Amino acid sequence: MDMFYNRLAELKIVPVVAIEEAHNAGKLGDALCAGGLPVAEVTFRTAAAAESIRILAERGDMTVGAGTVLTVTQAKEAVDNGAKFIVSPGFCRSVVEYCIENRISVLPGICTPTEICYALEYGLQVVKFFPASSYGGLKTLKALSAAFTSFRFVPTGGIDASNIKEYLDFKRVLACGGSWMVKTDLISGQKFDKIRELTAEAVSLVK
Repeated sequence: MDMFYNRLAELKIVPVVAIEEAHNAGKLGDALCAGGLPVAEVTFRTAAAAESIRILAERGDMTVGAGTVLTVTQAKEAVDNGAKFIVSPGFCRSVVEYCIENRISVLPGICTPTEICYALEYGLQVVKFFPASSYGGLKTLKALSAAFTSFRFVPTGGIDASNIKEYLDFKRVLACGGSWMVKTDLISGQKFDKIRELTAEAVSLVK
């Protein structure tokens, strides 16, 4: 595994963030770092994504990536603004190919055996399992793992403080993605103390 995947295994949680106004990115970074989780997957679900990635990446003390990346154009924009990893909700071949060609860590989304076979064709060993809870959660993940013995997974979707330990206790889970500590209303409402508190609680759960 490359350094990025080792970093995921160390942190165990990737906050999945939708930032509606880029001016909130800096204080969000402060809250995540103060809570003990210096990592963020900034999703391309808002117009502020690229600028928010730039602000967080320029800090120098966080692992910053882009999520909900559906096109090569988005991937390039994210990387140009400092993203060190790319996450897609599904298996977007063009995005995967761009990342491999440019040596950028990529986590394509999968939820079926066929999509894992696609990942295998590209030499990937770590994939995102999404949306985890809607596709059978840990039960499905264990079934997939039995067939694909070399893969590690980053389940995302429906994971929160109530079930993250259960996922992480399964050795084939590298880390989990989650948004419960960084919900959009907390960010837009500038409730950064609450975000720091929820982040610290999440970190203490997975230690």
